[in-house]
Amino acid sequence: MSMLCKPSVSVPENVLSMEDTLEFAERMYAGNPSLPLALKLIQNTGVRKRHIVQDIDSTLRHPGFEERNRIYERESKKRCPEVIEKALANAGVVEREINAIIYVSCTGFLMPSLTAWLINTMGFRSDTRQIPIAQLGCAAGAAAINRAHDFCVAHPGSNVLIVACELCSLCYQPDDDDVGSLLSDGLFGDAVAAAVVRGNGGTGIALERNASYLIPNTEDWISYAVRATGFHFQLDRRVPGTMEPLAPVLREFVADDGWDVGKLDYYIIHAGGPRILDDLSTHLDVERTMFRHSWATLTEYGNIASAVVLDALRRLFEEDSPMPGAKGLLAGFGPGITAEMSVGRWTVDAPSGMNR
Repeated sequence: MSMLCKPSVSVPENVLSMEDTLEFAERMYAGNPSLPLALKLIQNTGVRKRHIVQDIDSTLRHPGFEERNRIYERESKKRCPEVIEKALANAGVVEREINAIIYVSCTGFLMPSLTAWLINTMGFRSDTRQIPIAQLGCAAGAAAINRAHDFCVAHPGSNVLIVACELCSLCYQPDDDDVGSLLSDGLFGDAVAAAVVRGNGGTGIALERNASYLIPNTEDWISYAVRATGFHFQLDRRVPGTMEPLAPVLREFVADDGWDVGKLDYYIIHAGGPRILDDLSTHLDVERTMFRHSWATLTEYGNIASAVVLDALRRLFEEDSPMPGAKGLLAGFGPGITAEMSVGRWTVDAPSGMNR
């Protein structure tokens, strides 16, 4: 059994409100015929505020791809250690008990991965496995949980640290002024999150099974164009409708355990935008309030990419905890179009057989 323990999440100190976003969009893109529609779509996201690593004036300037990536390296090294320490404490483990680190991010590039710096800096063992995931976008948080579970199944008694560092504001491109780009500028936020999957013991979600699914012929619906100025996010207008074909996949996945997807005790769902959550509520026949943790992340932090599922999970832990044995679904969606899914049961104080 592998146990997904309570995540730790941190957001930067610079706050960008909905009103700020609308004001800078009107100022930066005045006269753009796409602006009225973009403003309406941004208002409909329900995002009240977001957090960004730089102040707004610095964010709106583009110093070049090289400088952007330098800022990404500086900020990731500055912000990840504290979040990791809290996640380890939440799980009741220390650095030397971690057997693998899964690092996910789609908003900056480092080689070697930040995992090497973490091992050298924070006291992880030199034989810690490094598993960086860079190209699954928003689905990577759920994918990391699934790969951590797979690792624990393959290596019984192991502990896996997941780190998600998404500094989406560093991907802002001032010259991209189509509706999809403007909407993205009003939706994405920055965050760092971490969680431990324990091979034995602990409290949290006892992961039972996972799966992946890719909607055929949709690989260009969410993508990056990599140009001299960096990553240019590309979003097809058909993306919000993808929950209709994915809902039967989720239903069938849960049914393999004999569960009814509409009658689970909790749901941790990637909050890519309001329509994603509304459509899933409709197609899975789930009350809207059952997605409250995902809604809260979207409202307070925006779409924080791979960190969304970890923040929504944190909120589940901090609410009145589910009853032992409560059944739930965790799902993330991203480029591909890819869905990463897992099911598990809430477990309290599971016996530990770890050798320390």
